[in-house]
Amino acid sequence: VQLQASGGGLVQAGGSLRLSCAASGRTFSTYVMGWFRQAPGKEREFVATISRRSGNTYYADSVKGRFTISRDNAKNTVYLQMNSLKPEDTAVYYCAADRQSTLYSIYDNDYDYWGQGTQVTVSS
Repeated sequence: VQLQASGGGLVQAGGSLRLSCAASGRTFSTYVMGWFRQAPGKEREFVATISRRSGNTYYADSVKGRFTISRDNAKNTVYLQMNSLKPEDTAVYYCAADRQSTLYSIYDNDYDYWGQGTQVTVSS
């Protein structure tokens, strides 16, 4: 599967952005999906994950209550709605697809396919 992330940009603190990740192929619904991010000089970190049929989600503590992950299997797309953005949310955001996890995964090693990343910059 190929993943194409979009929706990043420059926003002021307190603002919102919605990231999208479009997947190619007909098997999107068979993948657990996740969002990760990497800030300059830091390691990639988990942000959010969603199960195959959207029944289960899990978030990093740093974004819980502000970010919402969702998916539309008919459109082969996963979303990340980001509200109340903070300067520390500045990073390149990556979507990823996991073939094998039973429900969802917070570990980047579990993910098989990655998008190219989209830059999110939050100004103070």
